[in-house]
This record gives sequence, structure tokens and C-alpha cells, in this order.
Amino acid sequence: MSPIITLRDVRKTFGPLVVLDGLNMEVQRGEKVALIGPSGSGKSTVLRTIMTLETIDGGEIEIDGESLWHMKRGSRVVPANEAHLRRMRSKVGMVFQQFNLFPHWTVLKNVMNPVRTVLGLPEPEARARAEELIALVGLQDKVNQYPGRLSGGQQQRVAIARALAFRPKVMLFDEVTSALDPELVGEVLNVLRMLAHEHDLTMIMVTHQMGFAREISDRILFFEHGRIAEEGTPEKVFNCPTNDRTRAFLTAVRQA
Repeated sequence: MSPIITLRDVRKTFGPLVVLDGLNMEVQRGEKVALIGPSGSGKSTVLRTIMTLETIDGGEIEIDGESLWHMKRGSRVVPANEAHLRRMRSKVGMVFQQFNLFPHWTVLKNVMNPVRTVLGLPEPEARARAEELIALVGLQDKVNQYPGRLSGGQQQRVAIARALAFRPKVMLFDEVTSALDPELVGEVLNVLRMLAHEHDLTMIMVTHQMGFAREISDRILFFEHGRIAEEGTPEKVFNCPTNDRTRAFLTAVRQA
């Protein structure tokens, strides 16, 4: 079976700074992959390029067997137009560090209205889908609350429900607990555990929660200077890392 996400020789720079340096990476359908490594190593940029929030300067990204940044026009391959990017973007959902909820909408409307607008779903179908996903993340008693009345953990769970409402083939999670108070981290991680264990989602997670990454991931990718310096099962990477930089990073994280 072909991978659902493929990056081939992907390069991304910000001025003189090389953020992704000829990155090659594959993610299989249904796989749970954690990206770990020091800040600035390119992890979040990987997610942002898959989500089309950042363009790439070279290489190729494929989602579900189709080129993300290019399309066919007759016999030619040309840069993707906005319609192609929108269609490709619909295959991917992303949850960010910040919740990005609309403060003047209730929980229900924050999940329901975007799918009505983007997917054109009838109101009853959008409402039913939203209510189901709000219940999935354990907030069925908060459907009529406004974000300002919710804790940070609850707001992040609403953001997860909203991303799931588009029924993406791939879910991207970019350090989704980093903006939360420590006592609220667990409730969000519990939702991600449930998604990983009970649903056939492809999940790519940037995280500094090493115990969580070890618990739910099929594979760990350690990033350094815009490349994958080491990869393997959680047991291999955490117990028997072969790269000196991986060992130093994990030692520093354990001592923090």
C-alpha cells in the first residue's frame, strides 16, 4: 500500500536559514508518528508545509498519491492553482498550539459553522456531526458555552473536534499542549490517546511530551537541522538511540 504522506527532497528556507534540508519522509495510512527534537529543527515547518501554510522551495509533497504543490494540465505538470490546493487541503486537519476559536460563537457553532461554510453541508447534518464530535471529546455539556467560559484544555478539545468535523484523512497536531497550564495537559492528551487507540486516523504529532509520544506512536522521528537524524519504534529510539544527538536530547529532556 502506498504511503498517505510522502515528502521527497523537500527544502524550505527563511532567508539564509535552512529549515528543511532535503527532507525525505513517508507516513503510512493509519500510522501514528511523533516528530521530536530541539526547537528550530524543522518539525513544525513539516506540518505547515503539508497544510499549505508554508510553501516549499524545492522537492515534492504528495498526499494520498497526489502532488500537493503541482497539478497536471494536459501532458504538462504546472504549479497548483488555488482550487487544487483547496481540494488537497481538505484531506488534512490541523490543530495548533493556539486554539483559534471564534469568541462570539458557542462551542456548537465553532465546530458546526466552518464545515457548513467550507463543505456546504445542510444545517441539520452539520449540527449532528458537530454534536457527535463535541461528545467525542467529552464536552457535550458545553455545547452552548462561549470559549471565554472554557478552560484552555476545553478550548483545545473544541479545536480538535472542529478539525475532525471536516473528516480529514490525516490529522496534524502541532505541540497542542504547549500553551496549556500543566494541570490541563492531561485532558487534551487523553483525547489524543482515544483518537489514536480507537480510530483509524493517520496522525502526525509534534510534541515535547516524550512519555506520550512513546505511548501512542508507531514511529518516532528525531529531527536535527531540518533532517531526520534518527527514526524507529518508540522502544528503539527511546531505549537504544544510535545517534549521539538523539541521546543528548533525550538525556536533557529527562533531566528537565
